[in-house]
Amino acid sequence: MELIVNGQKLDITLENERTVGEVLKAFEEEAARNQATTVGITLNGKDVSAEDFEKAIATPLSDDTKIELSVVSQKEIKEAFQKSADHFTELSQKLSDVSLLLQSGKDKEASAIITELAAEVESFCHSATLSALFPETYKSVSIEGKDIGSFFEELAPILSDFENALADKDTVTLGDLSEYEIAPRLTSLSDAIKASLA
Repeated sequence: MELIVNGQKLDITLENERTVGEVLKAFEEEAARNQATTVGITLNGKDVSAEDFEKAIATPLSDDTKIELSVVSQKEIKEAFQKSADHFTELSQKLSDVSLLLQSGKDKEASAIITELAAEVESFCHSATLSALFPETYKSVSIEGKDIGSFFEELAPILSDFENALADKDTVTLGDLSEYEIAPRLTSLSDAIKASLA
């Protein structure tokens, strides 16, 4: 049997495990001791979905059984949060310049900042979703009294207006939203993340 975790083959010795489920249970207990958890399972080259899970765990082990696991740790989530916090601080400063860039005809530079913002928000939302697996980490981020979910619920319509202004080439609205709505919120988010990690 082969056990691969995050692309690395583990050297393991089976004790009394006879099924895939027994291996997963033993692995998950070990992972929990290290503040980590499994977020994806591939069995013999096929991704195991929620619907296939019961069938997969009942599979008997054989010499050619191959289990691949994607695992995330609390430490990795915190590191991802720290990176996002730093990016949000930078982006907040850059967003304050969007209005000026647009007025100066530097659409390309303004566009690059907007692309960077979209990528960072997406990356942070992915980390935040995974952080829910570690409730104390997720709950530790409080942005002006709001949890991450509530914060993004309030930010979503602003980002939607921002997207519409972009499509309409409405430089005045883009500039205003960047400077007065999005940039301050990113600063608050960054400060909240840093406070939670301190």
